[in-house]
Amino acid sequence: MSKVLNMLGLATRARKVTNGEEITLDAIKQHQVQLVFLASDAGQSTKKRIENKCNSNNIPLVTEFTKTELSMATGALNRVVIGVTDSGFRKHMLELL
Repeated sequence: MSKVLNMLGLATRARKVTNGEEITLDAIKQHQVQLVFLASDAGQSTKKRIENKCNSNNIPLVTEFTKTELSMATGALNRVVIGVTDSGFRKHMLELL
């Protein structure tokens, strides 16, 4: 597993992430999200909504990982959209990419 996914697992255990499309979109609207992970195999409507919201709010979007990889990193099933809410985790993850 990549170092970025390991960091995502640490952020999850530290409760510095949002899980799910609607929850992450709400957190983006409230300016709480620093970085978004979107599964590369997500549905087209989900991709479009998340990409548009991230672009309009200048939030980095990572689409390198599949649902399975994101789920394994966070220890939960079927993770498609994950938002990182901590700037320290965001900085370190972007450096690793």
